[in-house]
Amino acid sequence: MKPTLRPALWPAALLCAGFAFSGGVAAQSIQPGLWEMRTQMTHSDKETQQAMAQMQQQMASMPPAQRKQMEAMMANMGMAVDGKGGMRVKSCVTPEMAERSEVPVQDGDCKTTPAKRSGNTMKFSYQCTDPDIRGEGTVTFTSPKQYSMHSESVQTVKGKSEKITMDVEGQWLSSDCTGAINAPRKK
Repeated sequence: MKPTLRPALWPAALLCAGFAFSGGVAAQSIQPGLWEMRTQMTHSDKETQQAMAQMQQQMASMPPAQRKQMEAMMANMGMAVDGKGGMRVKSCVTPEMAERSEVPVQDGDCKTTPAKRSGNTMKFSYQCTDPDIRGEGTVTFTSPKQYSMHSESVQTVKGKSEKITMDVEGQWLSSDCTGAINAPRKK
C-alpha cells in the first residue's frame, strides 16, 4: 500500500529544510550525523490536505500487524508518520555538509538567495523549476543539534498554484547515519 500523497509533496518538505542551511552559515554550525525532521504541513489544495489526513487515518485504523509492516517499510526509507498529521524524516548530514552548514536536498533545479542572518535566526528564499516551487522561511538555531523552521511556499501543479505552509523541528540523533533516507552506501 502506498501513501496517496502527490509525489512532490514530501520531497518538497525536505527541499525547504535543506535550503534553510545553505549559504555558508558560520555563526552556528550543525552537527554531522543522523538528523530527524518532524514536519507539520498545511496545504491549500483541499484534495491534498484530505489525502494527508486520510493517510493518517488509514495508518491508525490498520490492524496492528499490517500497521507494523507499513511502519517498517517506511522506516526502511527513513520516514514515519507521527499520528498527529505530520511526518518524521531521518536524514544524514556528512561532515563536509556540516562544514558548509547544509543538509541534504532533493535533486532539482533550484536557486537560493543568500540567507540573511541575525543572531541565531536566518531568513531564506528559493525558486525551483523542478519541482516548480518557490518560497521563503525562517530558521531558528537552538543549538548545533536542534533547530526550528517555518516556511511558506507556492507549488505549481498542473498549472495551478497551491500554497504549502510548513513547520519543521530538526533534532540531531547520533553520529551514525544508519536509517537515514539518504544514508551513505556501505562499500
